[in-house]
Amino acid sequence: MLLRWRVWALKSRNKPPWTLPAKAAYSKYDGKRAQKYFGHDFEVPSWFPILSLLPQRALTYIKKHHPSQTFSAAFQSCFETMWNGQLDISKPENLATALRNVFSAQEVEKIITAAGTPEVKAELAATTERVVKELGAFGCPWFWVVNGEGKGEPFFGSDRWHFMWEFLGLPFDDLRLRARI
Repeated sequence: MLLRWRVWALKSRNKPPWTLPAKAAYSKYDGKRAQKYFGHDFEVPSWFPILSLLPQRALTYIKKHHPSQTFSAAFQSCFETMWNGQLDISKPENLATALRNVFSAQEVEKIITAAGTPEVKAELAATTERVVKELGAFGCPWFWVVNGEGKGEPFFGSDRWHFMWEFLGLPFDDLRLRARI
């Protein structure tokens, strides 16, 4: 999420795209192209970028205490609430709205409370430190992909899916131009 990008950027001396005038101007085109390609349609919220510590800490807790399917559902709900619902999930009440799509009200309260504990804060900080120092992360989206042989490699950018699929040995149709006959 955004805060992790900011931390990586600071530690790696990278700059967020919106701080560079040419990249900021270009992003309106690139963002719409990516949305179309991936089947999304939303406007960037007026309050973006957010300080995403709270949602990242909540997801850190969820990942540790729930099955991977539940974590994935919670992540998806946060994404949809923020981008499609236009709610700033860095605010506890909006994060609760997102998490209630997956958890009971009692569990949501437990997750948000846990997100503020020293243990969860330390775990997120350690994860960020590890991916920057040991794995070389420098921005977002940044992926560390491990194949079936246990070999891991980094991938950066939302346009690298075909490289990841190839690395994983997955069958896919590469991009090809069709003849105009």
